[in-house]
Amino acid sequence: MTEPATVERVVANDSAVELLTKLSELHGGLMIHQSGGCCDGSAPMCYPSGEYRVGQRDVLLGEVELPVPLPPVRVWINGDQFQLWKHTQLILDVVPGRGAGFSLEAPEGVRFLTRSRVFTDEEITELESNPPRTGADFDV
Repeated sequence: MTEPATVERVVANDSAVELLTKLSELHGGLMIHQSGGCCDGSAPMCYPSGEYRVGQRDVLLGEVELPVPLPPVRVWINGDQFQLWKHTQLILDVVPGRGAGFSLEAPEGVRFLTRSRVFTDEEITELESNPPRTGADFDV
């Protein structure tokens, strides 16, 4: 049995955790899906848990922990887009501006933004030995 990865595929900075906490208090449990384009570009979209139908090929990047007793926020990405970004750690951030049309932060005057950093060779090796779960692994 392999050890769980210590490298996180997704993290959130303090401002993103603060906004996710506020939104979770208002709307209950949350999820994020890293959009792959179309109407709202490639924005991370925030939904109440279960409001967005996760597909079998969607990849669970990880969870953002919120202050107890709030549940963590699962962060998903489309499988094809994951293949393009799998060499990078996604960093959830918040910036001023109008949120994406269907995302919960839209009325807050801010929007989620994804930043990234390239994994080191050592991190890539570790992540390759611990592949992420997909929607097919869940009863979604």
